Amino acid sequence: MMLRQDWWLSEAPASAFQARCGRWYRMALRTMRSPAMVFGLVILAAMVLAAVFAPWLAPFDPNAQNVQQRLLPPGATHWLGTDQLGRDLLSRVIYGTRPTLLIVSLVALLSAPLGLLLGMCAGYFGGWVDTLLMRVTDIFMAFPRLVLALALVAVLGPGIVNAVIAIAITAWPAYARIARTETRTVRGSDFIQAAKVQGLRTSRILFGHLLPICLPSTVVRVTLDMAGIILTAAGLGFLGLGAQPPMSEWGAMISTGRQYIFDQWWVAAVPGVAILLGSLAFNLVGDGLRDVLDPKNG
Repeated sequence: MMLRQDWWLSEAPASAFQARCGRWYRMALRTMRSPAMVFGLVILAAMVLAAVFAPWLAPFDPNAQNVQQRLLPPGATHWLGTDQLGRDLLSRVIYGTRPTLLIVSLVALLSAPLGLLLGMCAGYFGGWVDTLLMRVTDIFMAFPRLVLALALVAVLGPGIVNAVIAIAITAWPAYARIARTETRTVRGSDFIQAAKVQGLRTSRILFGHLLPICLPSTVVRVTLDMAGIILTAAGLGFLGLGAQPPMSEWGAMISTGRQYIFDQWWVAAVPGVAILLGSLAFNLVGDGLRDVLDPKNG
């Protein structure tokens, strides 16, 4: 009997580990079978590498001006041409991945936890708590994201930090809605009632039982929202309310190149293509994650 018990104790962790590895293996297979998601991941990996190794990948100083070489078309020396101040566009696009990824990451880290917490509280407690939190959510969702972000940045002042705060304040309501729906679906489930009977604290139920259920849907929504965050950040930069000169930022680059759009089209087209590829990559990855994290797919 002792040998049988020892065998069970030694095999159970191995079985659980094998099951966990099998789940990750199946998710990896589903990811590799989605060409669109793989393409999105490749673009995101290239953006991350460009942001991290920008000083080594950029052929020129992004802020170095040379008026004698202003508005040069793409060529052997300047692969993507130069802007109105003679700055190399390829170098500026590479360095422009830094503020873009910084804004996207900080907005996600600020807005997603806030939306998750408020949504879980609204769905779990119900009653006046649900009514109050959802009415506040409705107020924020009633305004277009870019318009509300513009109003907040106008109050706070231009800059990356204020842009992150403004976009995060406009982004959390969608995550609160998702978390509330997921929480209300399982609030009356047997395992939640059993946790209450055992005397578990509310915080333990929220973060130990409800959070893992709400997390997959929120991760997918965050990934899909990142494309919108890129566009919002570019819009703020285009209006001069985001990253400030001389920092390279894609929206600000389009703003300075719009006056040359008919003759020197590359000045505005190059950062525009960068915004397009970044937004496309996040959308492709978000669509792929929705399929990979779907419990119906095993």
